[in-house]
Amino acid sequence: MVEVSLNYNGTAIRGDHHVVASLVPEGSRVLDIGCGDGGLLALLQAERKVDGRGIELSQQGVNKCVEQGLSAIQGDADTDLEDYPDNAFDVVVMSQTLQATRDPEQVMNELLRIGKQVIISIPNFAHWRNRMQLGLLGHMPVTKYLPYEWYNTPNIHFCSLKDFGSLCDQLNATVEQAIPLNSGGTRINFPAPWKVWNLLANQAVYVLRR
Repeated sequence: MVEVSLNYNGTAIRGDHHVVASLVPEGSRVLDIGCGDGGLLALLQAERKVDGRGIELSQQGVNKCVEQGLSAIQGDADTDLEDYPDNAFDVVVMSQTLQATRDPEQVMNELLRIGKQVIISIPNFAHWRNRMQLGLLGHMPVTKYLPYEWYNTPNIHFCSLKDFGSLCDQLNATVEQAIPLNSGGTRINFPAPWKVWNLLANQAVYVLRR
């Protein structure tokens, strides 16, 4: 399970949220897509003083955001991002959500269009534990970080860090930063080539620009 701490009116703050927040310029205008119960939005407003907006598919999540005084609307990343004008936000954030969209390529195109900068965190399905379960045990991986069975997972598309890098190249997106994280969302701070992180990192955060 992804490690969380409760903060800011009881919302869940994941480890990768802190990494994402550290990358957002103070005072910027931010759109958080797939904002859940508002944990990251609350963190960004408290620590980075952003002008934050959120989009969340679940009405329950939107209600939780509104209860905290956060600005959030119900919406679907696959269908509703086209309503935003080009460069509408300084930063667009999508944290652990891209793999749950129906068309990640199109969603990425929209993120890069409406945000001057895009920050994305994704799980790495090529982590060595996942490879071991699939290769040696012959079943879809179930781990502490990815605890779902194949039939009830919210994740539609399974990609590795290498796959995501290839998609960025295909979309002519410049990767300004790429940060490997462990299962708790903490930066892995020893140097290694990305083929090693594709094996060892549970997740990663990317800062993109087009």
